Amino acid sequence: MTESRVTVVVATRDRRDELRRTLTHLGRLSPPPPVVVVDNGSTDGTGEAVRTDFPDVELVEHDHNLGCAARNTGVARARTPYVAFSDDDSWWEEGALEAAADAFDAHPRVGLVAAAVLVGADGRPDPVNADLAHSPLPADEDLPGPRVLGFLACAAVVRRSAFVQAGGFDPLLFFGGEEALLAQDLAALGWGLCHLPDVRAHHHPSSLRPPSTWRRRLEARNALLAAWLRRRPGVALARTAEAARRSLNDPDSRAALTGALRLMPRAVAGRRPLPARVERDLALLESR
Repeated sequence: MTESRVTVVVATRDRRDELRRTLTHLGRLSPPPPVVVVDNGSTDGTGEAVRTDFPDVELVEHDHNLGCAARNTGVARARTPYVAFSDDDSWWEEGALEAAADAFDAHPRVGLVAAAVLVGADGRPDPVNADLAHSPLPADEDLPGPRVLGFLACAAVVRRSAFVQAGGFDPLLFFGGEEALLAQDLAALGWGLCHLPDVRAHHHPSSLRPPSTWRRRLEARNALLAAWLRRRPGVALARTAEAARRSLNDPDSRAALTGALRLMPRAVAGRRPLPARVERDLALLESR
């Protein structure tokens, strides 16, 4: 049997039964991809379930929650040239991983493929699909699909060497909107990111998701931190001023701003301004 060129990395925490479903779907793919599960300190028996029911899956167990950076652990264990990410409530469609690998093989400048996402049992298209397919960024003849500067982590395949060069997912962000920063870092290094609509992932949103308020606050906090980590000073200052204005009347904005200010020294210390060409692309996307 032909060996897969793509390793699937799944970060998980306290979703044992949903993870079982995801690993079952991944195990049915042909050729079967190597799978690395990174457990973020689960307390529901996730690790034991993986060891017992999926002995071919490589399991890495952290004793605490690393957030999005757990995926970096999985990539470090991969021995294939390409790595796909799944969440514990998502999996890849038959043929998707090999199609992505073919695109990487044929286009050496591609660093990331952003897949289409089909949601729920009826496979309805996620709204993000249309945004990716109709990206306003100028076309790049070196890429096999529309050029993008965003993706969903549960529906992305990366060139392992590009991911490592970019430093992976930033642990400072923990969770929520972490994809945007990685996309910018890949683009800053000259890697191309593109959308391939025929590469598809299935997402069945977990019933065990954290409260929406928690997620909104983290995403708003991380957007502000990401601005200070990479964007030009005028953008970072304007985003901070807008966050301060909203915080006067909005508890979520106030919590996000407070969280960002607490981590701001680390963000400034890790600041790496983006090249002008990436700033221009971001300005184009933000003007829509």
